[in-house]
Amino acid sequence: MTVLNDFRLRLGSDEYLPIMVGGMGVDISTAELALEACRLGGIGHLSDAMTPFVSDRKFKTHFTKTKSGRYKFNRDNIDKTQIKFNLDELYSATLKVVSAAVERKEGDGGLFINVMEKLTMGAAADTLGMRLKAALDAGIDGITLSAGLHNGTLKLIKDHPRFRDVKIGIIISSVRALKIFIRGAVKLDRLPDYAIVEGPLAGGHLGFGEDWADYDLKKIVPEVLEYVRNEKLDVAVIPAGGVFTGTDAVEYMEMGCGAVQVATRFTVTKECGLPPAVKQQYFAAGEEDIVVNSLSATGYLMRMLKNSPAIGANVKPQCEPLGYTLSTKGTCLYVDAYHATDNDENGKKLSVMDKVCICYHFGQHNVWTCGSNTYRLKDTTNQLPDGSYQILTAEHVFNDYLLSENHEVKLPELPVPEAAQA
Repeated sequence: MTVLNDFRLRLGSDEYLPIMVGGMGVDISTAELALEACRLGGIGHLSDAMTPFVSDRKFKTHFTKTKSGRYKFNRDNIDKTQIKFNLDELYSATLKVVSAAVERKEGDGGLFINVMEKLTMGAAADTLGMRLKAALDAGIDGITLSAGLHNGTLKLIKDHPRFRDVKIGIIISSVRALKIFIRGAVKLDRLPDYAIVEGPLAGGHLGFGEDWADYDLKKIVPEVLEYVRNEKLDVAVIPAGGVFTGTDAVEYMEMGCGAVQVATRFTVTKECGLPPAVKQQYFAAGEEDIVVNSLSATGYLMRMLKNSPAIGANVKPQCEPLGYTLSTKGTCLYVDAYHATDNDENGKKLSVMDKVCICYHFGQHNVWTCGSNTYRLKDTTNQLPDGSYQILTAEHVFNDYLLSENHEVKLPELPVPEAAQA
């Protein structure tokens, strides 16, 4: 029987095992997770979400504290127009996070970074360009452009010396979106190396509207493949969202796809950045616990667990220390929702139900974004005597994708009890 390991992904002159581990933020796709995928011969993604915050947490830098002090005077002001990121500090933070991972790279796989256009950060083009430049200077193997159409993104790095040798891809949800990006890429004579087609069953932010359930990845992917073939484009098509078993992946490979991007099953690995208690929440979730809502301050719909602590919280807007979703006009949907929410009789802010402060809550791992198949995670591992679920390794999940047949999922070996070890 054909398994995923029978295929290979070719990007230019490089060849990989056909598994991409998606870029989950904030630091959920840790360097450890991305590097393990790379070591095993696939592609692992870092996330560039909130790299100054991530640098502070991992390397004891002080980018967030410095920015907070700089704008301390504005904390009680509804108008956030003056809040900007220092571009040199942003560059340094991104460079530090990415360089630290690149220096540890082993194996024949690729170390990529997921870069979101919707992180507007008060100055969309300036901050996006600086994040991209830092990742390129740090030696990243590939850049995946996400959360937006990225009409002008390639122009921001067209003069960089690595513009033509770094792998570049874009996440899309329709053939129309790819056509728009290709039109701009043709003008710079720099086509993408790959296009990740993310369907409506993916975790986190979705590239669909309220009618997301009317779409099907298995209908979108053939449309993209047909377009790529008709235009004779050397662009690998990589489906994502709902690819839960190796057999799911093989079905797409036999259509002509180059690889699959997967994430949900890696959220419960020891290399993933989610806290252990949150991983247990993912294992324990039922299908009814997974919801799609409009709580994100980005304006995108978002799939998450309905018991996420961020929902109904009333944290004061964290624009001064954070502010990653501020528009170029200094506005944010959460800031608006917070100030539109009344106080109780004691003057305390009531729960903010319309939006969540994703800057703060993503950083605290309070937004439990998840794929539609998260409720199936309990079937991929062993339940231990204490009722908890056995945490997996990224290597186990990676190899199960490669070798799975008939939609079967291989369970990990049970840990040896301490008494038996003695």
